[in-house]
Amino acid sequence: MVDIDAAIGFVVAHGDTVERARLSWLRTGTPPTPEVLDSAEVGQTLGGGWPASWGDEVASVDATCFRLTELDDLGALGRPAARRALDWLAAAQQRDGCWEEDAALADTAPEWARPGNPEARLYLTANAAFWLTVAGLDARAAGPLDHRVGGAYAGVVQAAGQALAAQLRPDGSWPSFLAAGWLSAAVLHRQQMFYESARIKAVLAERLPQAAPADAAWLASTLRRVGVDEQEWTLVAARRRLTETQRTDGGWTSEDGHQFDVHATLAAIRAFR
Repeated sequence: MVDIDAAIGFVVAHGDTVERARLSWLRTGTPPTPEVLDSAEVGQTLGGGWPASWGDEVASVDATCFRLTELDDLGALGRPAARRALDWLAAAQQRDGCWEEDAALADTAPEWARPGNPEARLYLTANAAFWLTVAGLDARAAGPLDHRVGGAYAGVVQAAGQALAAQLRPDGSWPSFLAAGWLSAAVLHRQQMFYESARIKAVLAERLPQAAPADAAWLASTLRRVGVDEQEWTLVAARRRLTETQRTDGGWTSEDGHQFDVHATLAAIRAFR
């Protein structure tokens, strides 16, 4: 079994102020201080997105989604900064229902976010659609609210869901990075496209025994965020993989570098708290 107490101890010992505040919100619902929120929201562009570390001052879809992950862990998706970010994401959707990074980032963006790369395009579409799905109603963004999936962003999310489903191959795989799979599965699950979502999850379950620990944590937290039951077979497989890969210090290793180990550990806590 995943040792949640050990994971909590790892975050307390190694997390920064924002990361420890994320832990407090996830575990006990303790509201973050204004100083923590200011730190988590710093650097937002006037348009509403956040730039990536590799992108100068140009707002990035990928970086904005990452920042929304942090704000979600602080219970801050209803704050003005998150509202502006979600509105920016919705406005950045292209006519075919997809997202792509600004062309100005073509020379600096990593492979998973590079403009003109079809694999990056699918991943960014799944990521943006996921956050608009889960945050639509909570964010109280400008525009008429309704009770459809995505709330104020229902039309945006529906178009994205159709675009994601259209990319599925007959065997349930997809022409993009692994993360695009679980993000797409979450979006399609909430769109009640359960057959398409299940096809993706079947592929993910086959890959989980060899998955990187941070990927297993991200997958699990993503599916749990949209209400997939923790006893569902994909999540059972993710829990097994996390049990196998949890370190003796309570944390999990991120392939992006040790500086992201706390983030990966928080994802596991979010999934199985």
